[in-house]
Amino acid sequence: MVFSCIPFLFFFLPLCLILYYAVPFSWKNGILLIFSLIFYAWGEPLYIFLMLFSTALDYTNGRLMERFGTTRCRRIFFLCCSICINLSILAFFKYADFAVISVNGLLGTQFARPGVHLPVGISFYTFQTMSYIIDLYRGEVKAEHSYAAYLTYVSMFPQLVAGPIVRFSDIQEQLHDRKLTWAEFEHGLLRFMMGLFKKVLIANQAGALWEEIRILDAAETSVATAWLGALCFTLQLYFDFSAYSDMAIGMGHMLGFHYNENFNYPLTAVSVTDFWRRWHISLSTWFRDYVYIPLGGNRKGIPRHLFNIAVVWFLTGLWHGASWNFILWGVYYGILLMLEKYVWGKLLAKFPKVLQHAYAFLIVVFGFVIFAITDFGELGGYIGLLFSFAANTLADTRFLWYLGNYGAVLAAACVLACPVYPWLCRKASALSRGKGTVLSVFAGAGMLLLFLLSTAYMVSDTYNPFLYFRF
Repeated sequence: MVFSCIPFLFFFLPLCLILYYAVPFSWKNGILLIFSLIFYAWGEPLYIFLMLFSTALDYTNGRLMERFGTTRCRRIFFLCCSICINLSILAFFKYADFAVISVNGLLGTQFARPGVHLPVGISFYTFQTMSYIIDLYRGEVKAEHSYAAYLTYVSMFPQLVAGPIVRFSDIQEQLHDRKLTWAEFEHGLLRFMMGLFKKVLIANQAGALWEEIRILDAAETSVATAWLGALCFTLQLYFDFSAYSDMAIGMGHMLGFHYNENFNYPLTAVSVTDFWRRWHISLSTWFRDYVYIPLGGNRKGIPRHLFNIAVVWFLTGLWHGASWNFILWGVYYGILLMLEKYVWGKLLAKFPKVLQHAYAFLIVVFGFVIFAITDFGELGGYIGLLFSFAANTLADTRFLWYLGNYGAVLAAACVLACPVYPWLCRKASALSRGKGTVLSVFAGAGMLLLFLLSTAYMVSDTYNPFLYFRF
């Protein structure tokens, strides 16, 4: 999706908000729907029809399930129709090329690749539509009678292309009745701005260093430089994706919607299990509720529990991309979660917290190397650099130069990856008695400075894609 932050920030979003607040409540969903469809068609003019088909399919099956689903067999039929067609569409557009390449490599055949372009956000909105029909089958939501309202839910531009994965049950009532207040708008604007700062001032800068280190020749890369590159990609991915979630949640507040949190300072986790309770929460809970628990969870003995973990993490890896490195990444975490559960989890809990944090952090940083590099030859070479502990390659002047030039950004990233900002907000709130005006002036000046700085960076690089757009 060709998407630039500048036109969106300075034209699309303000125009949408002006019209949205200007019209009566009964028209607000219509304004939101129109702008959401324009937003998607801006980068995907053809594949918007694919999204419309997917929404129409699940809406129709939902109405049919409500009207004719008097028996379990009928309800299962309508459920399977939706799930099978949705997954078939996702599989074709996301995995057809990957399947052909894998078969050709395995069998030595020369089948032609379909060469289809991946529609932006298809993994996210497919999971959203599936959650609706599954929850409807379970009796956890009521069928939506307005197709326009359902299409608004799926196509809502704040979270359409990169999440968080919003379930219909979370906002069904808000689609028809929500409050718009200045306090909510102010809170949403602040959250949106925080996401913008994280994306432009931290994620993009850390990503630039990662790309620079990644293309170095092996002879020019010390162990310290290789680990610095891995750290930079970890920080880039976290601040990039959490920034989008912040911006989506902020825009949701400005529009009167409340999305669930998607990140909870995951880089401060004390174990792999804890990390996945904090990272991409909407995805991990989706797999928990719609795959892991229906498979039996941990209720059917150890062998079945291990099998269920393996299935979930194979699918989690595959969801992230049509490449073997993503599957390896999922298997990597699946094995670690099994080991934490049945081998060293209890022992780990007895260690000092600082060691638990170090353990989880190193596992996560190494794991994101697997996530970042799709070519297995390049991946093997980079992993070799991480553990090439020859005395003359541990560190070099290049590593020190990188620290000197990017040290401030990396230090700020490491601080903000910890729950420092909420702590500062609590302290400011406690000190604000009698000093509210002074603090507001300082906070406003700080926000203005960060906004101007972010704008300056965006002007110099107008194409600012989010990493998760490609999923």
